[in-house]
Amino acid sequence: MATTSDFRSGMTIRMDGNLWTIVEFQHVNPGNWRAFVRAKLKSLKSGKVIEIRFRAGEAVDAVRIENKEFQYLYRDGSDFVFMDQETYDQIHVDQKLIGDAAQFLKESETVDMLFNGSEIVSVEVPIAVELKVVETVIGVRGDTATNAQKPAKVETGATVNVPLFINEGDLIKVDTRTGDYIERIKAA
Repeated sequence: MATTSDFRSGMTIRMDGNLWTIVEFQHVNPGNWRAFVRAKLKSLKSGKVIEIRFRAGEAVDAVRIENKEFQYLYRDGSDFVFMDQETYDQIHVDQKLIGDAAQFLKESETVDMLFNGSEIVSVEVPIAVELKVVETVIGVRGDTATNAQKPAKVETGATVNVPLFINEGDLIKVDTRTGDYIERIKAA
């Protein structure tokens, strides 16, 4: 058991059966009143951020989270198969655990997995990935006066809204958190 004096940013605690990461905290000592700790916690399951107050010195359940790097191999039904970079062991992960970012995963992409013992707590997909446009309508010259966009299908099968100047075969950078187009990658 740890106490609020052991708090540090990035520390993981168990509260009400859920795992939370401490985003930031502040020790407050308001004059005649009792000291307390104000903390912002982020849920590892949903990503929701809450603000909560603890009494100074209150006991909390600290959880040791292990971070490992895995490589995405292929999709098997609703499961995604990943390989441990160190031991070459393969594990199956349910799509629900990866979330919406699963549609932007391409083979051989590297992800970070957080473990609580042998249980997978979370899968962290890279924030931005480079994907090839495989299908889109042709943009007409002169249509770029406004911020108009068109749908484009990328190599993973996902559809992303892109500017009109993007053509089939172009490499684009996509934000995996929102599914938004970031930029076109110039060919080297």
